[in-house]
Formats: sequence, C-alpha cells, structure tokens
Amino acid sequence: MALFIPTYFSPISQYSALKNSDKIIFETEDNYEKQTYRNRCYIFGANGKQALNIPVKFNQKAGKKKTKDAFVDNDSNWQAHHLKSLQAAYRNSPFYEFYIDSLLPIFNKNYRFLLDVNSETFQLISEALELDKGFSKSKEYEVDVPNDFRNLSSIKHQPKVASQKYIQLFDDKHGFLENLSILDLLFMEGPNAVNLL
Repeated sequence: MALFIPTYFSPISQYSALKNSDKIIFETEDNYEKQTYRNRCYIFGANGKQALNIPVKFNQKAGKKKTKDAFVDNDSNWQAHHLKSLQAAYRNSPFYEFYIDSLLPIFNKNYRFLLDVNSETFQLISEALELDKGFSKSKEYEVDVPNDFRNLSSIKHQPKVASQKYIQLFDDKHGFLENLSILDLLFMEGPNAVNLL
C-alpha cells in the first residue's frame, strides 16, 4: 500500500514513486493546504518555469477545509488558459501531437470538485505511460502509514533528483528544470518517459 495526495498533472517525483507502488491509495480525508501541487503544476515555457493554477473555493467560511471538499472555481476560464499555455510551451516538442488529443477532455469538461480533475489527470497519464495503475480513496486520515508519499504534494519539500535528466525544449536558455509536471517528460520523451522515472 502506498499513500499519495492526488495532484494536478503531478510532478515527476510523484510518478517515480507511483511507478514502483502496487496498491495506490489517494488521501481524501486530509485538510487542504495551500502551496501544494493539489491545484497546480509547473511546465517549461519559453520564459522558464511556469505555474498553471486551478482556482478553488469552499462552501464553509471557517474551520478546517478538507481536500475532498475543494470546489473548482469555474468563474475564471482556467481550462482555456492552461490549454493555451501547454500549446505555447510544447507544440514543438517531439510528442505533443501524439498525446494532446487524449488530454483534451480535461480542458473541455465542466468539473465541480478538484478531486475529480486530479483523479482524471492521473488516469489519463497512467494510460499514456502504460502504468496500468488503479487507485482507491482513503476512508479516514491516518498519521503513521508505511509508504507514505503525501509529502510529494508539497512544493516546499521536493526531492533533489526526481528523474534522470532528459532534453527539455528550452534548456538551452534556462538550463535543466527539475521535477516539472509529468507532462514535460511525456511531451519530450513519449513512450520512453516511463523508463526515466
């Protein structure tokens, strides 16, 4: 059993851990934290590292808010912005055309909960990487868990080396950027991406 927090087009470090896990459980009973990959990912744009954020909101005004209760704030046109950003960053990458059609449903569907977005991005990326991984959801919050990878959702606590180095589209201008969204690795390496995890 391995415990993960579902994140938006997860960072490479999370997929490295997921690849080597048999039974995947997504934490859904935790308190929502800001500054995490729950509602954001980082891609490599022409100007360097670029954040793609999903705006979220909650019904309750006070008290602790659970991740599973995070609503997607669809008042902003975040999906169109994210798709345009991906097109600008990766349309010249080797495998963009190969994968983009299978990812389009994420940018065309009207989501209510952030957890649904993250679950679907996980399933689409797992299929693209041919990981054949399913998942279940936690029923209660547990403090001590063997194979606890929940820390990989935190932007502040990332591993130094998330994957082997690979060629990135703008690395000649900005150098190699570690632990970007799995999309960066997928668009650059295609079927070989899984071997670099």
